[in-house]
Amino acid sequence: MTSTFPNISISTERLVLRPLDEDDVPALAEMMNDEQVAAWTDVPQPFTEAGARRWITGQAPAERAAGRGLDLAVTEFLTQRLVGIVQLTRTDWRIRATELSYIVAPWARGEGYASEAALATARWLFGDQRFERIELRTAADNTASQQVAQKIGCISEGVLRNACIVHVRTEDGGWADLRTDFIVWSLLPEDLEGADEQLADTGGFTSYADWN
Repeated sequence: MTSTFPNISISTERLVLRPLDEDDVPALAEMMNDEQVAAWTDVPQPFTEAGARRWITGQAPAERAAGRGLDLAVTEFLTQRLVGIVQLTRTDWRIRATELSYIVAPWARGEGYASEAALATARWLFGDQRFERIELRTAADNTASQQVAQKIGCISEGVLRNACIVHVRTEDGGWADLRTDFIVWSLLPEDLEGADEQLADTGGFTSYADWN
């Protein structure tokens, strides 16, 4: 029997992490067309609303059902506006490990939302789901993503040389691939000690299983 993540909602003082919904299509498409998202991820460009709908109604449910991962919308608690996405991928249920990544909308950057969402997800994984390891991979020059990893208590384990492809603008306005290194980070349950102090201004969170 394949192990799968439940449909859940995770709440912090400022955020709600929940399953993606078709109402998220316009905001998701807008967010994924941002220059920084295009540069640091493999999201197709331009990213259309049709692509967002396929992700929400097909790809995300299929990944969860197969036990490979989980996609969560990150929304503001008060406005319900889409702040970003948290993804769990490459999940190994035998060793209770998964890879975590995050994307934040341009308008929401600089507010600590990525750290708050990532930490809440980590607490849920280590607590409710009894996971033992979370892995993050950041491109060598993606300092913003690296700062998030450090802020939630991740430990840098090393470098995967030439293992990452990022994207740069070409003279004609298109995108070209550029090969670089991956920095590998890990987070274990004991690494969360002290993370609360770093994010004390964002408050705690509660999780609710089987959301919707």
